[in-house]
Amino acid sequence: MAAAAPPPAPTPATTSLSETATHRHPVFARIRLAAPSDVPHIHKMTYQMAVSKRLTHLFATTESSLTSTLFYPDNKPFHSFSVFILEVSSNPFTDTHFNNDPFYKPVTKTVHLDLPINDPEKETFRNQHGNDVFVARFVLFFPNYSTFLVFYPRT
Repeated sequence: MAAAAPPPAPTPATTSLSETATHRHPVFARIRLAAPSDVPHIHKMTYQMAVSKRLTHLFATTESSLTSTLFYPDNKPFHSFSVFILEVSSNPFTDTHFNNDPFYKPVTKTVHLDLPINDPEKETFRNQHGNDVFVARFVLFFPNYSTFLVFYPRT
């Protein structure tokens, strides 16, 4: 009996937009350091992560505990816990109070999409600092030192 022919090779994925594609949906994005006023959004997103990982039975974080651990008076970004916030808007950012942060100047970019973003939960993450600004993500990081990775020269 003859062996079956191998399946055809997969069609390569399209990696670029056609030249006739139009970009009609700009999204304005800003990355900035978090402020204490962002704690409710950080708490909601952390809880959503616990739900997605099926770990709500372990979730004990409160807005108060986040505020006291992330934003204590002498906490300086990049020396201890630091939190970045990604905000998105359908309009350019007009507020400038984040531009005066001595530790990090916000980064803004514009992304052009072919289709609009329709997030049913967006109102939950509306930012109080802007009319049409929504918190999309956060990242928390902290310095860590590993004694296992320290290089000791041999003598």
